[in-house]
Amino acid sequence: MQHIRDGIMVVNTETIAGKVITQNLGVVGGSTVRAKHVGKDIFAGLKNLVGGELTAYTELLEESRSEAVARMVADAAARGANAVVNVRFATSAVTAGASELFAYGTAVIVE
Repeated sequence: MQHIRDGIMVVNTETIAGKVITQNLGVVGGSTVRAKHVGKDIFAGLKNLVGGELTAYTELLEESRSEAVARMVADAAARGANAVVNVRFATSAVTAGASELFAYGTAVIVE
C-alpha cells in the first residue's frame, strides 16, 4: 500500500523506495469508533442465511479505515512529517455493537 494523503506519503513498508528517512518523529495513530445500525444488522442476519457479501458492513469498514487514516495523517502533519511508514491497522470491540478501528505507523521525514 502506498498513497499520498494531504501531502503525506503513507506506506505499509518500513522504507520508501528511492527515499531516505532522515528523521524519525515517533509513532502516530488515529482511530474511530463506529456502531452498527439496527436496520443493517437485520439485513446482515438475513444475508448470513443465504450467503454473500455484507455490503453495508463493507461500506462501514471502508469509512472507518478512511477516517482512522485521516486522523493518523493529521497527527503526522502536526509533528512535521512528510511520510508515515510501516502503517498497520487494528480493531477491537468497545461495547456490544460498536468497534474501534485504529491506524498507526511511524511518522518520518524523507528526502
